[in-house]
Parts: sequence; C-alpha cells; structure tokens
Amino acid sequence: MRRAVCPGSFDPITNGHLDIIARASKLYDVVHVAVMINQSKKGLFTVEERIALIREVTAEFGNVEVEAFHGLLVDFCKQRDIPAIVKGLRAVSDFDYELQMAQMNNGLSGVETLFVPTNPTYSFLSSSLVKEVATWGGDVSHLLPEAVHSALMARLAER
Repeated sequence: MRRAVCPGSFDPITNGHLDIIARASKLYDVVHVAVMINQSKKGLFTVEERIALIREVTAEFGNVEVEAFHGLLVDFCKQRDIPAIVKGLRAVSDFDYELQMAQMNNGLSGVETLFVPTNPTYSFLSSSLVKEVATWGGDVSHLLPEAVHSALMARLAER
C-alpha cells in the first residue's frame, strides 16, 4: 500500500491545500493529512474543528485520513509506516525552507519528500492571508471550500 502524508496547520484549509491533497490522493493509496499542533500558536479554529472541516472537504476522495499530531513529522511517519511527505511549493522562497526540512527529515528517518508545484491559481494563497483579508471584510469565498468559508465567516462574526 502506497502511503504519504500532507502535513500542515490548516487554520483553515484553503483551496490551495485541498488541491495538493487531491493531487496526492491520485498518486497514493492512502493520504494522511496530519494537522500539526503548534503549542506556540493560537489558532482561529481548534484542532478538532480543523480536523472536522478537513474530513468534510476531503470525503469525496475516499482515501484521505485526517488526524492531529504533536511532535516531529518523521515520528508521525514512523508510527504509521509512511515513507513519503507531500508538500506544495508556491514560490522559490518556499523551496529554500522546504528543501532544508526535506533533507533533515530524510537524514533523521529516510522519509522522502515529494514537492508538488502549486496550481498557479493558488500561488499567493496562505491561511494567514485568507484570515487577514476576511477579518477586514474582503471576499475570500473563492479561496476556500464552501463549508470552510461558512465556518470562517461564522467564527469571525463571533469576534
């Protein structure tokens, strides 16, 4: 069984994330989406909310498993016998950082990293940017799955 992981904080998951997960789901039998927990960051959505949203918007793929993880990504991979990490690259600046991470992960555990160039439609997209634009009333509906956009608007209305 060919397995890979798509890691991230996904706060919230964007169409760019979803594009990478969808493409990975065509290449691998099982794609694990690891919602990485960063104790130093206060997310807009709880980890549980992010997992629920990701499960909802990836259900159509049929081979995506979503769970939270705290710690080193290579430990997540070892515990689940996952030999590959799939990462989307938006720009050259992403590559500089991601190459270092890929080399470290491979050195620590032998896990390989597959870089997938982002769809040009999403080359500028990040969860942080989406949250900032939405906070100031900008329309981000075309950047998020519908369920995620609804959840984002509801969360911002609570504030």
